[in-house]
Amino acid sequence: MASAQTVVKIDPGKSGSRIERDIFGQFAEHLGTGIYGGIWVGRDSKIPNVRGIRSDVVAALHAIHVPNVRWPGGCFADEYHWRNGIGPAAKRTVTVNSNWGGVPEPSTFGTEEYMDFLQQIGSEAFISVNIGSGSPEEAADWLEYMTTTQPTSLEKQRAANGHPAPYKVHLLGLGNENWGCGGAMSPEHYVEQMKLFSHFVRNTNPAQKGGEQMKRIAVGWDSNSKDYTDAVMKAWAEKTGDWDIDAVSLHNYVLDGWPPHLPATGFGEADYAKAIKEAYGMDDKIVHQTAIMDRYDPQKKVALSVDEWGIWLAPTAGSNPGFLQQQNSLRDAILAAVTLNIFMRHADRVRMANIAQMVNVLQAMVLTDGPKMVLTPTYHIYKMYVPFQDATFVPISYDSGTYRYGDKSMPRLDAVAARDSSGQLWLSVTNVDPDKPADLVLDVSGKAIRSADGQLLTADRVDAVNSFAAPDNVKPRPFSAQRQGDRLRLTMPPKSVAVLALRP
Repeated sequence: MASAQTVVKIDPGKSGSRIERDIFGQFAEHLGTGIYGGIWVGRDSKIPNVRGIRSDVVAALHAIHVPNVRWPGGCFADEYHWRNGIGPAAKRTVTVNSNWGGVPEPSTFGTEEYMDFLQQIGSEAFISVNIGSGSPEEAADWLEYMTTTQPTSLEKQRAANGHPAPYKVHLLGLGNENWGCGGAMSPEHYVEQMKLFSHFVRNTNPAQKGGEQMKRIAVGWDSNSKDYTDAVMKAWAEKTGDWDIDAVSLHNYVLDGWPPHLPATGFGEADYAKAIKEAYGMDDKIVHQTAIMDRYDPQKKVALSVDEWGIWLAPTAGSNPGFLQQQNSLRDAILAAVTLNIFMRHADRVRMANIAQMVNVLQAMVLTDGPKMVLTPTYHIYKMYVPFQDATFVPISYDSGTYRYGDKSMPRLDAVAARDSSGQLWLSVTNVDPDKPADLVLDVSGKAIRSADGQLLTADRVDAVNSFAAPDNVKPRPFSAQRQGDRLRLTMPPKSVAVLALRP
């Protein structure tokens, strides 16, 4: 039986921060089958494709309105040399992907293919430049190649490669995890490198002026290097010369030790509770990072970019462990909802985020196997959350209650509300308790709400997955609140996520 009713109070007369659509960004690294087989199949493939990019994956990603795709990494980015991936396919340089599996990297998916992929899914570019093994000159040349309209040698080379018009580069990552796989740099050394790259790497696309200007993201804090953010923000606050940044990154994964060994399938409530508890810990990490940034930037001019996050599980049995292949369950969808809600509550500082990763790697949206494709439970969360892109946060209050399992305790309910550009009010509610329903009453201050309807994602088990044999095992279904007198009542099943439009 459900417990006593919980009143969810929403005040649409008040507004919080804008929920930037870039919070719902994706990540595609040259890792395992994330690119090759997942996105790129080649022009001669029997798998339906447009210019080598598989059409089923494009259609799926287009439907979730992907705002940006971080590429080419990740750790791969700080060993990536962009000239290897341009020009005729037969002349491209084949290297070894030393970070991920030690397999050949054919470079057949390069700048042109990435930009074509973005155009097909309706997304924007988030390029990570190579600070680890590259140079400011190499990165500056790459941006000139992509963005210049002047008749330079690089502009002519781009035109010869099939794209006379300049590309837009929305976001620029100044390195990746340079405290680790990006070169094991001290914070001080990274800051000096970051300033060089920020100064010399220019976007000259004339269409990118004012609000369309490219944003630069510096490497920041993770659990192993708490002093990176402080060093970067101190340099920003004291900066002299012509360089700047617009954001500092935070990377965080839900994992249980190293190497990751939480199971992706066949797990019970103990592993479920452990993962969800750690997901809630994202809030503490954002609070900690924000406190550092606030010391130097109380006006919050510099954004926090959580451009790698997700759950990192034990690899699928029989797969190359360096490919980071894992299944995706209802637990992972609930974890995604909780994390996205945290980002939205911190939308005054968190203005960019990228789940790891888009296809076939870690907490993916889509899994492929040859011509087969399946949508994951996490994909469905992203599709349900589309109305929150560029919406305005609306204050909400409720008694979250407590879900306990063993020595783990955490909020039982997690909810956010927002108003989209048309004025439509939206509510997302997650019940993380895997056993007990939650009985809610919606109280919208100063506004009569006649109905609340949308979609619900749940399943019979927390470890339920979608497979190629059973692709609709975890799938949203229509869901509505019930009228009870002059109020709306909502009964959230155990282990579920709902997104509802509140209509007057």
